[in-house]
Amino acid sequence: MDYNYPLDYSWSTEEIIDVIALYNAVEKAYEVGISKDEFMNAYRKFKVIVDSKSAEKQLDKEFYEISHYSIYQVVKESKENDWIRVGE
Repeated sequence: MDYNYPLDYSWSTEEIIDVIALYNAVEKAYEVGISKDEFMNAYRKFKVIVDSKSAEKQLDKEFYEISHYSIYQVVKESKENDWIRVGE
């Protein structure tokens, strides 16, 4: 992708890697599909780092503005399906 992920540079390198892994999982859900287990694994790690709902919403908004992919929509799909493919 030709954009910069929204990150908080006070996070550790490991935390940044985990947040980017979530962004990659969201991209995968839109582009080719992803298993619920794979996505939820990335999302759980993300929630350890971004534990407030308001911070999650802000990052989702920023990510959506640059990528047109929504973390929220993928989470919503994961509650209903074992295989997530957003936009079909």
